[in-house]
Amino acid sequence: MTASHLADLRAELARRGLAGFLVPRADEHLGEYVPPAAERLAWLTGFTGSAGLAVVLPEQAALFVDGRYVLQAAAQTDAALWQRRHITQEPPQDWLAATAPAGARIGYDPWLIAAESLQRFRDAGLDMVATEPNPIDAVWRDRPGPPLHPAEPHPLAFAGKPGAEKRAEIAAALRGAKEDAAVLTDPASIAWLLNIRGSDVPFTPFALGFAVICADGAVTLFMDPHKLPAPTRAWLGNNVTLADRAALPAAVDGLAGKRVRVDPAHAPVWFAERLRAAAATVSPGMDPCLLPKACKNPVEQEGARAAHRRDAVALCRYLHWFASAPGHATEMSAAARLLEFRNEAADFRGESFPAISAAGEHGAIMHYRVDEATDRPIRADELYLIDSGAQFPDGTTDVTRTLWTGEDPPPAELRDRYTRVLKGHIAIATLVFPQGVAGPHIDAFARHALWQAGLDFDHGTGHGVGSYLSVHEGPASLSRLAKPVPLAPGMILSDEPGYYAPGRYGIRLENLVMVQPANRPEAARPFLCFETLTLAPFDRALIELALLSLDEIAWLDAYHARVVAEIGPFLAPEPRTWLDRACARLSG
Repeated sequence: MTASHLADLRAELARRGLAGFLVPRADEHLGEYVPPAAERLAWLTGFTGSAGLAVVLPEQAALFVDGRYVLQAAAQTDAALWQRRHITQEPPQDWLAATAPAGARIGYDPWLIAAESLQRFRDAGLDMVATEPNPIDAVWRDRPGPPLHPAEPHPLAFAGKPGAEKRAEIAAALRGAKEDAAVLTDPASIAWLLNIRGSDVPFTPFALGFAVICADGAVTLFMDPHKLPAPTRAWLGNNVTLADRAALPAAVDGLAGKRVRVDPAHAPVWFAERLRAAAATVSPGMDPCLLPKACKNPVEQEGARAAHRRDAVALCRYLHWFASAPGHATEMSAAARLLEFRNEAADFRGESFPAISAAGEHGAIMHYRVDEATDRPIRADELYLIDSGAQFPDGTTDVTRTLWTGEDPPPAELRDRYTRVLKGHIAIATLVFPQGVAGPHIDAFARHALWQAGLDFDHGTGHGVGSYLSVHEGPASLSRLAKPVPLAPGMILSDEPGYYAPGRYGIRLENLVMVQPANRPEAARPFLCFETLTLAPFDRALIELALLSLDEIAWLDAYHARVVAEIGPFLAPEPRTWLDRACARLSG
């Protein structure tokens, strides 16, 4: 089927006089999760990962993915049609510049690429041509329609701060930057700013739309009116003007003569190009909502703790079930069982991403997604990796545990690799660092024990997490490739080092942590630390005590004691007895 899709696209490109076309995995908001109507990359290639880019030429085509998806891309795409490339080791603009004929006109959809990304292709000397409407849409004959789910108020009991107060803060920031307005294209920013949530995309409570906020605090929200019922309109208040999505081009043109902030890394380039054509001044800058959204207020922080406790009860029940399962569970049935436990948790609103339920060799596929074709039994004497998360109105969770399925001790190699990953996890969890330090500065702490053995992992150590929003949230992350955004109190990030042996097994250990002020009265400047939010035991069968320092053992003992104290009282007798054993002191 993908062969005919590729042929149809090439015919459409030829009709438009284009020698090539970029197909990113993106919608008009450039988010991770997209509605079915925006799954153009999957339709064209068969690849279903959450990040990737295809480049189509008349005789060649390539799919570019990062390290998380190398194995998945190989499994899901036809090698006769698609070259598979590592997006950081061989950037697509370099491949295209070397492969496309000189002077070739390469099309792009200006709604599906940010200015910074597009500039990399232009810097490579390529003739990039804005192409509307998207040529895939002309040949995707059964393309789904856009989502029309209602937007709903996000109560102050969870949001912690009124929308009017947030709008005033953002407006003040715009005035301070001498900007007249900012374009908001990220649904998470709009959700945070207006205290609304929705269900337009899977796993993330977004109501898709665009907004413009002015320096006086007034906001125009561009969203299909069918998605805004009367209670939501009343909730938004008089200072939020509602307009149909179709009114957006004219509204952007109406900003002529104004200085307008547009995020060059995350906003579709359409906005900057349209504003310049309308004689507005484009002020490149980070989405003004990103940083305040990432720094959770006290209500959101307490909500995160509460959400993680409820989720931990479900997770510990699952781990008890898994430990005593009769041995006939499959990857799919195990993931379904975890979802059943979560469905019994108060206020559970759904998974925050599709659970990665990966046994044995599947664990080496970092973002493996089991389906009926790949599902297999979870066998004895192998590693099983379960990476999952939940959405609650007071918080978003994400947790990974790697488990040993045998009764006999694991092989020495597995204990060594697991413990080195665990040492990296503890190094981040216990880190105390000066204010101003950013994620790229501390990523190496999670890798030290692996590097000492000549090992590494091909993904970042941690990503930001929203407050009943996206499980992957900017602007901060723990990654050597990330922009150096200083960590700040209230930010929630994952702590998830790993190790992967392709074709054999994968190991990842993940808790969510929250940045907090550190108690360092002797320090000449403020210091920060991490508060661990996730509460679930690590598999002691896989821990090689000889590799741990006394301080690391003490941290594990204290963490496990906390798990028992906070989660044990909510468990029935059998899982509680199991939890006591799973969290017994390692130091004797």
